[in-house]
Amino acid sequence: MEGGDSVASAHSQRLADLIRAEAAAAGGSLPFDRFMELALYAPRLGYYVAGAEKFGAGGDFVTAPGLSPLFGLCLARQCEEVLRVLGEGDILELGAGSGELAADILDGLQAAGCLPSRYLILEPGAELRERQRELLLARHANLASRIHWLDRLPQDLTGILLANEVMDAMPVNRFQIGLGGRLDEIRVRPQDGEGEQGWAEVLAAPQDPALAVAIAGLQARGLALAQPYNSEINLRLGPWLAALATSMKRGLMLLIDYGYDEADYYRPERSMGTLVCHYRHHVHGDPYAHLGLQDITAHVDFSAAARAGQAAGLELAGFTTQAHFLLALGMEELLAELLSGAECGTSRGLNLLLGAKQLVLPSAMGERFRVLGLAKSLRPDQGPWQGFSLRDLRGRL
Repeated sequence: MEGGDSVASAHSQRLADLIRAEAAAAGGSLPFDRFMELALYAPRLGYYVAGAEKFGAGGDFVTAPGLSPLFGLCLARQCEEVLRVLGEGDILELGAGSGELAADILDGLQAAGCLPSRYLILEPGAELRERQRELLLARHANLASRIHWLDRLPQDLTGILLANEVMDAMPVNRFQIGLGGRLDEIRVRPQDGEGEQGWAEVLAAPQDPALAVAIAGLQARGLALAQPYNSEINLRLGPWLAALATSMKRGLMLLIDYGYDEADYYRPERSMGTLVCHYRHHVHGDPYAHLGLQDITAHVDFSAAARAGQAAGLELAGFTTQAHFLLALGMEELLAELLSGAECGTSRGLNLLLGAKQLVLPSAMGERFRVLGLAKSLRPDQGPWQGFSLRDLRGRL
């Protein structure tokens, strides 16, 4: 390998060595969630905290803000509604990616005359922070005093919390229901070899009692009963939402991601789970390839997220598809406004149309992505929120 490829290979090898050392210290293997955590977030080496480009044509995948400014402009309308109800407030974005979503939301709110007191960003990656800072200062230099990066969750947040494609990147435990109904945890053990051959998946009785309890709960509800059956479960979702609930004093959380309700997530036909990897716009199923250079994700169980939020004292404020959420917020009207400023038939006009389709078509992001609203300390008359007014799917949770 030469140049960039040799640097990438060396980076990947350093991360592999770190994971192997931790596995050896732990007795020879790691639970999959710890392997995934190191692959994505190990200091200076994990995918999300190292410097490689991740978003857009030059990265590994494209998110909704990168497809079209309409996504952020629609979210701005939902933020405006909440801010006007509250009278004032901040916006906190978790994992702001390229910074495009923040820039587009601020575009919409500035045009509406309803800016937040502060736009806060909690971003673990130093390199991503700098990219966000560069973009936001270029597009909103006049708002620089309102934009702040945080190292930890704030206290007593009043306003809106946004998490777009955050939950899918949370480490998950993987499990197998074997013939005869035996429950095993899928663990990761280093072995001789490179890439996929350098790692083995081994089965063991769950070491964390919470995993066995969570699977027993699924099976008590008639789910994950097929044999053999492999899937994953996010045991970190409850503590994460509890921390968010503690951080928020009053306001609305919007959690946007690809996923399913529980019954769909654990249906018998989905017997190999939902884990996928993204590398240079190629989707594949090998989490052991390209260590530190690829994204590893799992779909979100929105029923589990809703239950965890309610257990933390939050109110279920809405659940719908991304398509219905954006359309309820006037995406068609916003598209017409943007097209009116673009010459008919130009590349900008065509890109606006293509991006809009990607956001709402069922075969693209429209049905695969869902929006979950969780509220805290809002009166019953403060809502229902506009984004959830077209289609209410809370009954599925």
